[in-house]
Amino acid sequence: MSPTASSIPVIAVTPGGTTSTERKLIEEWVAGSDEGRGITTVLDAESGLAEELAKYGEALVVPVRVAWLPMVQRDESTSRWAELALMATPRRPASWIQRRLAARDPERQRVLTGTPALLSQLRSRHRRSAGSQAEDPADFARFVRRAATVTLDRAERSFIGDRYKVPHHVAEEIISRAEFRNQLVGIAEDIGISEKEALERASGALDELVAVQSRAAMDAFLTLMEPLHSRTWNVIADESGLDRLRELNKKYALVFLPSHRSYVDSLVLGDVLSRNDFPRNHVMGGANLRIWPLADLARRAGLVFIRRSFGDDAIYKAVVEEYFGYLLSKRFNLEWYFEGGRSRTGKLRPPRFGLLAYVAQAVTRGRVKDVYLVPASITYDRLYEVTAMAAEQEGAKKQAEGLKWLASYARSQRSTSGGNAIVRFGEPISLADRLPASDAPEDEQRIALQKVAFEVAVGINNSTPITANALLTLTLLGVRDQAQTIEQIKQVVAPILDYIERRGLPTTGLDRLRDTLGLQTVLAQLARADVVTAYDGGEETVYTIERGQHLVAAFYRNNAIHWFVTQAILELSILHVSETMPADEPLSALEIIELAWAEANRIRDQLKFEFFFPARRVFVDELRDEMDLLDPEWEGRTPTAESVLGVLTETRVLVAHRVLRSFLDAQLVVSERLALRGNDPLDRKADPDSFTEFIDECEKVGRQMLLQGRLHGPESLSRELFVSALDLMANLGLLVEDPDQGAAAERAARAMSEEAAADDSAGSDPADEGGTDSTHHDLASRREASAAYARDLVRRVRTIEAMDATIRAEVTGVTD
Repeated sequence: MSPTASSIPVIAVTPGGTTSTERKLIEEWVAGSDEGRGITTVLDAESGLAEELAKYGEALVVPVRVAWLPMVQRDESTSRWAELALMATPRRPASWIQRRLAARDPERQRVLTGTPALLSQLRSRHRRSAGSQAEDPADFARFVRRAATVTLDRAERSFIGDRYKVPHHVAEEIISRAEFRNQLVGIAEDIGISEKEALERASGALDELVAVQSRAAMDAFLTLMEPLHSRTWNVIADESGLDRLRELNKKYALVFLPSHRSYVDSLVLGDVLSRNDFPRNHVMGGANLRIWPLADLARRAGLVFIRRSFGDDAIYKAVVEEYFGYLLSKRFNLEWYFEGGRSRTGKLRPPRFGLLAYVAQAVTRGRVKDVYLVPASITYDRLYEVTAMAAEQEGAKKQAEGLKWLASYARSQRSTSGGNAIVRFGEPISLADRLPASDAPEDEQRIALQKVAFEVAVGINNSTPITANALLTLTLLGVRDQAQTIEQIKQVVAPILDYIERRGLPTTGLDRLRDTLGLQTVLAQLARADVVTAYDGGEETVYTIERGQHLVAAFYRNNAIHWFVTQAILELSILHVSETMPADEPLSALEIIELAWAEANRIRDQLKFEFFFPARRVFVDELRDEMDLLDPEWEGRTPTAESVLGVLTETRVLVAHRVLRSFLDAQLVVSERLALRGNDPLDRKADPDSFTEFIDECEKVGRQMLLQGRLHGPESLSRELFVSALDLMANLGLLVEDPDQGAAAERAARAMSEEAAADDSAGSDPADEGGTDSTHHDLASRREASAAYARDLVRRVRTIEAMDATIRAEVTGVTD
């Protein structure tokens, strides 16, 4: 580094913590290298830097430090324990090791320089960011140290890779930012506390929140946690999508939003990203995972323990917002599980918007130009913890997380053969392209955020493959516990496999199901996991769902159930049209299509708290595609009740009872119990105990209905499904009396009609039963109408089930 012609002094700054060995290596580098020649002095950022900088009116500041290289080159076959033992990951050795390495292995060290900057430029940048603190020499020295650290980290990653990108001095930089301090002053005035107290509370929140990552801690944590997943699953990642993400990450921060089915999701995803040289994500986790004594190590490895509820703590909310803005502005990637918890049913849960709102604020308020959201699907062949989650759906108490729980979980994972864990990434979503301006009305911003969350959920579903286990449990759960031979299962599975191929759906391992030996292998694996039972005491082996394991089987089925929902809805709609066509008044083909599409949209609304549906226009397009698969000649057929019903009876396989029965059964239980309450309110917020008692009631009465044959199977008796059904009832205004319910229902019906017209769909939903029926103004009548519609849907599912049994009997030769 040579001085300029004007002889501006050149000073080197080490970011602090420099050992005597490193100081000697830097001085030798200054004296003996072309790059270091011209540097007049070397300053330590933690030793009198403020006073030293004050001596210069102008100078060229060159960040410098020593980087230590690994003893061995890391490759994919190197275990994490071997990495730690052999120092195969970059880190700073202890002082005594540095002395030995410098003497015996000088190739292990390299003196790095960051991007130099003029002292005047640094002072200008400091004034812009520090505000009232800009005149403080000590604050300026801290700013220079942070700037040096950032540019040196960037230089180091150019040869060790992005895997070890970590932030430094986070809390210090956040608390010194002028805009944030001004925000705290405003909050202090609003809540009646002093500025000093606001700063102290913000500093305390930062200490609680900020993950202070270190390379050694990251490697140690991942090594310690590796046994929880590495021996259980063979992880298969779609690495083709990672190349584009890597390019985007050079300009923008990424926010990974994976599906959440297991405690080890973040470990599996983190391992995939680490092996592909992505920096460690900052993973947002609930405070319930703050397990002693691992919590501190986890924080240093990038886990952010965030409160599940912020309440009215304005300072904590401001700290979280600022922390997110800081991380995103520095292009640190984030990760969290926006369902709010593990899925107990196997399908995606409704998203939570809280943390996503903080990311949106960073974009709309100009902290970052853009952020890309990355939908990610993590699908497991088998999961040990599904059994415990199924028990929770039947009312069992969830075991609290702790050291004892972790030890038990680790033992179970070592003894579990989980098959494959498949990681796939959806299309990245630009947040800037989908958000309104920062001054847009609050409702507009809220709706935009909901649409973004919906798009993420669709991206997760679209990247989720259909597994062999999902397809087999879908098949076996649809035959009312009737045991099936291998050949019978093959005959039922074959048309579904053909359907999947025609649609070009993502799959993994389905080829095995066309082969007898492959099918036997998958069934044997499910039998070892106690999901399927096999009886081989007769002429040939038969298979059925293990007694008491229906919720577990439903979990695996539901992993891929979203791919079949549109066809299931279409089947119920066609049946409805064939049953309601007037005998004395012929309808045109267009009128029949309009009736089918209208009923399909109504069922879509009935299931909107269970599945993620596209806009109505897109949904109708999907219905047309499904209809083409069911009957390519449907548009040219004579529109009679017989020909309409023939679309169903002439197909090779029906799916409505396999796909929708458990959800509609749960809605039936809830709607009937609600109807029996008459006009009595059920207010979750005002009376949470009554709400819980109602769920208990649904569970008990649902079990009676199952024994009486009114419900299809035990998978319908899920507390999570009952809660989703109550969310639907709340959306329909059926939980509490609303004086304006009649007018509200009319407005909702009119809005749906206008939306349908705008989408060129078949028209608005009929209002003769339930839903937004404006003819039933009192609560009791509307509840009974809703129950009537639920009963009709379940009746139709039973009819479809009978049709499918007839088709199956024709194929397999076995009747129910």
